[in-house]
Amino acid sequence: MSKQIEEHRASSSADTAKLLLAIAVLIGSLVGYYVYEEAHAVVRVLGVIAGVAVSAFILYQTAIGRSWFNYLSHAKREVRQVVWPTRQETVQMTLIVFVVVIIMGIFFWLVDMFFLWAVQLLTGQGG
Repeated sequence: MSKQIEEHRASSSADTAKLLLAIAVLIGSLVGYYVYEEAHAVVRVLGVIAGVAVSAFILYQTAIGRSWFNYLSHAKREVRQVVWPTRQETVQMTLIVFVVVIIMGIFFWLVDMFFLWAVQLLTGQGG
């Protein structure tokens, strides 16, 4: 039992070291973007992209990283299963929303005008 605990601690500390390394690589690539501002912008952007890729690779080597990538792959699969509305349905719903917003705006304006009239009548202000 204690051997499993020691292995878990070792893997946990290794995962922590890998996470810190991934963060350091990511921060280093971002800092490098600003430090080497005399270099061409394309080179600097490619350096950041390479830093993000290396950082993601290092992150994937940890248990937390694998669980995050697993979660993202499941989310991507769920997005593919969504039945998206057609263009016609989207346009119709957008028009319905606009009409309802205009109607509700007019309704609330009328309610506001009524309350303004009632308050003026009760307080003796106005005409």
